[in-house]
Amino acid sequence: MDLQAIFSRLFDDYKSLNPSVDKIHTLLKNRNETIVNDHIAFRTYNLPQININVLAKAFEVRGYKVKGNYRFKEKKLTANHYENEDFPNAPKIFISQLEVSELSKANQMLINEHYQYILNKLPQHPDIIFANNMGFTPNYKKYQQLREESEYAAWMYVFGFRANHFTIFINHLNNLTSLEDFNEYILENNFVLNASGGIIKGSKEQFLKQSSILADKVNIAFTEDIFEVPACYYEFAQRFPLSNGHLFQGFIAGSADKIFESTDFRK
Repeated sequence: MDLQAIFSRLFDDYKSLNPSVDKIHTLLKNRNETIVNDHIAFRTYNLPQININVLAKAFEVRGYKVKGNYRFKEKKLTANHYENEDFPNAPKIFISQLEVSELSKANQMLINEHYQYILNKLPQHPDIIFANNMGFTPNYKKYQQLREESEYAAWMYVFGFRANHFTIFINHLNNLTSLEDFNEYILENNFVLNASGGIIKGSKEQFLKQSSILADKVNIAFTEDIFEVPACYYEFAQRFPLSNGHLFQGFIAGSADKIFESTDFRK
């Protein structure tokens, strides 16, 4: 499967959990905008056979190489980002993982139960990125228990292996040429932006500005009943040139930390 086929398959699944995508695309196409994807993000646990290095294999065999490492101490996460040297215009890949051993013993046990189920259903390495929740039916009480300590863990428990978000690359838009203008347009059309740490995370001085809508809520069948929970979201990024004239290609840990909160449960 070539890269474009992989991205198309990931995007179709992602859209199914994010109805806002088609609405935003319609708005932008009506303004004759060009939609280019800056990066795709994935989540996982830091456990054997499903950690960052395993998920990355699907991309490394297609020319991607690790270009950055990140630590989110409060959220108990680590992450890598990957770029494709063969196809420089290909979207970057951002893979994060929960450091399970840093959670409470009760939640470590809960996640280990989930992990054992995953191992029994685990597809081959290149296909893990498409595995979703592998037929797993989550328990809502356990979901709430995880959420009290880690929103990230709760999301992973329900949604599993799939693209957590795609990202519109503001630099390629024709008319909405700044993230500020883009956000204003999004707000005018009744979307809710993630305000954690400010609507815009980062700055021109950091060579990267980011914003995102809050994750769409979707109905999920839990063991007890059907409940509405936040799923996937859309991010927006504007990059700025370094002193050498090339656009900054990395990520700012402090900004990404707040972007993660786009999937937090909100009443």
